[in-house]
Amino acid sequence: MHSRKKARLAFAFAVIFLLIAAGATGVAISRLTAGLKWIAHTYDVQVALGDVSSSMTTVGRTRAGFDATGDQDALQKFQSAVSSIPGKLSQLQKLISDNPEQLDAMSRLQGLVERRLAVLQAAIERRKFGPLDNLAQGELTRNIVSLGAESDAVTAEMLANEKRLMASRRAESSLLYTFTLWILIAAFAVSLALFYLYYRLLEAELRERERAEARALESQSAARRLSTRLLHLQDEERRKFSRELHDSLGQYLAAAKMSLDGLARRHGSDELLDSARSYLEQSMAETRTISYLLHPPLLDETGLGVAARWYLEGFSQRSGIQVDGEIPEDFPRLPYEVELALFRVLQECLTNIHRHSKSSRADVVLRSSPREAYLQVRDYGGGIAPEVLRQFRDNGSNVGVGLAGMRERVRDQGGELDIRSSDSGVTVTVTVPLGDASAEPLPPTQDALSSGMRSL
Repeated sequence: MHSRKKARLAFAFAVIFLLIAAGATGVAISRLTAGLKWIAHTYDVQVALGDVSSSMTTVGRTRAGFDATGDQDALQKFQSAVSSIPGKLSQLQKLISDNPEQLDAMSRLQGLVERRLAVLQAAIERRKFGPLDNLAQGELTRNIVSLGAESDAVTAEMLANEKRLMASRRAESSLLYTFTLWILIAAFAVSLALFYLYYRLLEAELRERERAEARALESQSAARRLSTRLLHLQDEERRKFSRELHDSLGQYLAAAKMSLDGLARRHGSDELLDSARSYLEQSMAETRTISYLLHPPLLDETGLGVAARWYLEGFSQRSGIQVDGEIPEDFPRLPYEVELALFRVLQECLTNIHRHSKSSRADVVLRSSPREAYLQVRDYGGGIAPEVLRQFRDNGSNVGVGLAGMRERVRDQGGELDIRSSDSGVTVTVTVPLGDASAEPLPPTQDALSSGMRSL
């Protein structure tokens, strides 16, 4: 299985396990919260039982105080304590309404409380008419003690039930807490292991991708070196072919013209001979033009400035396209490779304008500074399709050999090629750094200028 699929599976299992653990933890916490509420409920029942017992104790104590002294304050406290008991019994009834066992005990407790209150109330009424004799007092005390003992027994029974419930609920809460804790520990441990596995697989995938990118870059670099080498070989072949055209074919054509001229002087001129001489002169002119277009000698002898002006003039005459050139008269000599690259870019731009743009005019700007050379060629045609231009900027695809060659030439010199297109035309801008490698300016020679002008 591919490492990428393994990484995805590890991440998916980690997420699924975390979701399952989160669900189980949520259920456990919910039950734990409910258990804690029941524990708090048990405390409330115990407090309510204590309130009832305390109120009954207060009733008995105030009754005894009134019986001993006949004090009205004691009587008022007795009545106040008696009036609070029904509310407390009602509150206790609500708290234990969900427990049948406690409800049965509550019914017995309520009956005993009512009987006890009745006895105490009767004793209060009898005391209002005077102190009780010893026999009546003894009988009353026995009844009160008996009812109190029974009430206390029922209260103790209810407290015992609540204690058992408290112990059970505490044990359940403790178990739920332990269970939740272990779920969290297990979830953390397993998720950490899965995420570590995911990290290792992802790291392996990234390393593999980096190696693939390195191989791609190496292949791309090799392709660029090959492309640059092919461009250099092409330039060398152009120079060699240009020299061969000039030195061999040009000389043969010149010799043929001299022979025709001699023939005309010896036998006189006629229409057929004049026609042959005219065709021969045109052939010589075309040969010189092709030779200089392949590799202009002005570029070697006088530099880019003169060669560019010569080329713009000849291109304008041949194509009928008006070319406005902004090239300084004192344009300096540049390194040979830079001059050749800029001249080839200029050639390619003007050729594309002639073939594709349908523009009637073009602007060329050529400048130089101690740090860089600058070339800009602009036409006023229909422009380049946005999708084609975007693909060229992204990966250099979907374009012809000319644009790709321009980019490789500029890149080989460490420069930048920028192409902007709109409905009003295309602008190609090239900047090439010079640094300290720029050559010293060389004055153009008269022979070079003359030969260049003759080629027009």
